[in-house]
Amino acid sequence: MLFNSVNFALFLPIVFILYWFVANKNLKLQNILLLVSSYFFYACWDWRFMFLLIFSTLLDYFTGLKMADSNTKAGKKFWFWLSIIVNLGFLAVFKYYNFFAESFAELIAGFGFHVEPWTLQVILPVGISFYTFHGLSYVIDIYKNRIPAEKDFVEYSVFVSFFPLLVAGPIERATHLLPQIKVKRNFDYDKAVDGLRQILWGLFKKIVIADQCAVYANQVFNDAGNQGGSSLFLGALFFTFQIYGDFSGYSDIALGTARLFGIELLRNFAFPYFSRDIAEFWRRWHISLSTWFRDYLYIPLGGSKGGTWMKVRNTFIIFLVSGFWHGANWTFIAWGFLNALFIMPSIIFNTNRNNLEIVAKGRIFPSLKELLSITITFLMTVFAWIFFRSESISSAFVFIKGIFTESFFVLPGIKTYMLFLLILFFMMIEWLGREEQFALHRFGLGWPRPIRHGFYMLLIVAIFVFSSKEQQFIYFQF
Repeated sequence: MLFNSVNFALFLPIVFILYWFVANKNLKLQNILLLVSSYFFYACWDWRFMFLLIFSTLLDYFTGLKMADSNTKAGKKFWFWLSIIVNLGFLAVFKYYNFFAESFAELIAGFGFHVEPWTLQVILPVGISFYTFHGLSYVIDIYKNRIPAEKDFVEYSVFVSFFPLLVAGPIERATHLLPQIKVKRNFDYDKAVDGLRQILWGLFKKIVIADQCAVYANQVFNDAGNQGGSSLFLGALFFTFQIYGDFSGYSDIALGTARLFGIELLRNFAFPYFSRDIAEFWRRWHISLSTWFRDYLYIPLGGSKGGTWMKVRNTFIIFLVSGFWHGANWTFIAWGFLNALFIMPSIIFNTNRNNLEIVAKGRIFPSLKELLSITITFLMTVFAWIFFRSESISSAFVFIKGIFTESFFVLPGIKTYMLFLLILFFMMIEWLGREEQFALHRFGLGWPRPIRHGFYMLLIVAIFVFSSKEQQFIYFQF
């Protein structure tokens, strides 16, 4: 069930009405409703993989209880590693087995031996990377004595499978979400209206920006060998806006939907394309994943306490793992490696925390220095996205080589004037709302009501005009 589908437009109000008008006086009933709704939401994708979600939930729930009840350190460690190994084992089989099998066959072929790898003919279960990481953070936090084991199975199951975040995040923490599930939630009109605004902006990002950019980006990337340099550059540029509009649009819809039910999810994007360096970009892009790797990988590896060499080593590790998390392809690893290289100067010279505040805070326009820094960082990001989008490393190099030719100075063959106007409008709203939680959080609240509602209607009309067919979200494949 897609957020941008008619089915979800029917599903959401039904659950909302039952939640606030039928189950509102009983917390247990509210949580059961959320759990049943979440399982129904997931089953609409492919009911055959429900067993994986339920098994993962049961595994982490019971191993959490066993760790809490263990009287010895060895017993606690046994249940901890059982959960880690089984969870990562399922992820490895469904997401990475074919990659390793085919890569091994290619390696052996390089020595003159032919091996026909045995591969699995199975689709990737949607959301497996996200709900697996939910469970992993939970058992790690119990093992580290940060939280107690949850005894209520329904409450824990809602934490893992809450439908707004189930298939593409944000990656939640038990320390943040479980306490909200365990307490009575009262309807807050202002919070619900704010949630609707965030859903509206998320749908605009997805349908009007991302899906329209995808048309041209796909056209260029799927036929890169026959494109001129200017068309290739535009293709990379459009993919840059496609993946941001698509993924941050999903996150906006997820956070806005959760807010309708009185629940606050972790913020996942903070206007990353206005970053002044790569370190700032990674504090603002897919925040829930970046902080997950920081807390559960980078810091346990020693973080930045062991000198420059340890910081460099650990930074490369988390970026390579982050790239591999995105998919079983060398292109994702190359993308992670490239971002590690980009961030390395700020790590070595300790400038990675120079830009903690949003750019041009309290001002309408950035300074010339800020504008130059944003532009350079943005172009570095565009370059890295070429590897992320390409089918292979070789095709990425062909794509890049094609950009840096004299045809770069020839007008592109694709007509994209309307799309540029849409992107310009989109980025203008993002810029004006960059100091808030999302672009429309307070945007226009001081306007007269007819003008403000007219603006919302403009966004709604644009969504309907450009919604020719339902398009999946990019991060569903991860």
